[in-house]
This record gives sequence, structure tokens and C-alpha cells, in this order.
Amino acid sequence: MSDNSRIYSQHISKQFNDELEKLRSDFSKMGEVVARQTRDAVNSLLTQDKELAQSVVDGDRETNEFERRIDQECTQIIALRQPTAIDLRLIMSVSRAVVDLERIGDEASRVAKQTIDLVQSENGTKGLKEIRHTGELVIEMLNLALEAFNTQDTELAYKVVKFDLDVDQEYQSAMRSLITFMMEDSRSITNVLKAIWVLRSLERIGDHACNLSEQLIYQVIGKDVRHMDNRDIREIVRD
Repeated sequence: MSDNSRIYSQHISKQFNDELEKLRSDFSKMGEVVARQTRDAVNSLLTQDKELAQSVVDGDRETNEFERRIDQECTQIIALRQPTAIDLRLIMSVSRAVVDLERIGDEASRVAKQTIDLVQSENGTKGLKEIRHTGELVIEMLNLALEAFNTQDTELAYKVVKFDLDVDQEYQSAMRSLITFMMEDSRSITNVLKAIWVLRSLERIGDHACNLSEQLIYQVIGKDVRHMDNRDIREIVRD
């Protein structure tokens, strides 16, 4: 579906077409903001940049405003246009996916807040090596999910779903290392616990990126693949 950037129907009413296009455009813009928040949150942690972290925290208001605006657009289109079939799937999938975007923004803000605390404490770099790879994986996963949404590419969306297994494995490995740090040095407990909260937020961002991809598959194909096994999702995408 990568060549089909206009998945919704074409209507006699130009205004209806414009409303659907604006909905997709606003969702894409919100995705860009959230992706930047996530990238900046991880980078602020790895570079111990307190100012960059604070900018992520402050930027959460923009994400919340996007969510309110898109919710209103979805409600108005349903009320005024009574969409059916593929148009309704577009609106429903965006309405659900925008919740995941907002929660990704929340998790990025949590990472940034923990970063600020770590920068201000002694030995604040403990555990960053273990977090780095998870952060890189999650950023890539989110970027792919947003690209899949923008291009209507169900194969790319399925790739993101598979990617979630890699993030889970990296999360478990990093978690074991952080717990080992605490067992070996009780003085590191406070900061390592902060690092664990960061790791947990990153893992949740990966989960939300996976949810975005599942909503895209529903939007394009019309099948609800939530809670399905990866092999079943693959068959639906490639059928």
C-alpha cells in the first residue's frame, strides 16, 4: 500500500475531502512533534543535557493541544458527515492512534524528568550504556510506525510489530544489568532506580509504536489485529 497516500474515498463534497486530508495532516504533524520529543529525551539522557531535557518537559503542552484538536476534528466529521466504510476506519484509527501518540509524549516527558534528576545527582551516568541501545531501537521503531501511517504501508507496519520483540529482549537484558548494579553497590540504588524508570518508559514507547502500526493495518485492510499473534498478522497483511 506504499503508493496509496490517499486511502480515504473521494467525495462530491470538496469540503469533506479537505476535512479528511486535514485530519491526516494534523496527525502527521503531531507524530513529528512526538518523534522529536522522544529523540530529544533519549539524547538529553545520553549527553546529560539538562536544558534539552527541560525543553522536552515544556513541549508536552504542544502534544496535549494536538490531541484535543484532533479529537475535536474526529468528533465533528462523524457528527456532520456520518462517514462509512474506509472513511470511518480512517477516523476511528486516527482517534485511537492519537491516544498512543499522546502517551508516547508523556513517556518522553518522564524520561526527561528523570534525566534532570540524574544530572543533578552524583554518579548520574550509571546504567546509561544499558539504556542507549533500547533508546535507539525505540526511536527507530517509532519513526517506522509513523512512516507506515503516512504512506499507508502495511508491510512496514508489520515490520514494526515484529520489531517489538527486539525491544522487549533488549529491555530484559538492560533490566538484568541494572539490577546487578544495585546488588553490587548499594550506593547506586537511587540512581539505578531512576534509570530503571527510564528504561520502563522506553519500553512503553515501543508498545505504543506497535499500537500505531496495528491501527494502520486496521485502517487500510479493515482487520482488527490487536492482541493477535505475529504470524496471524503477517497472513492478514500479505493476504
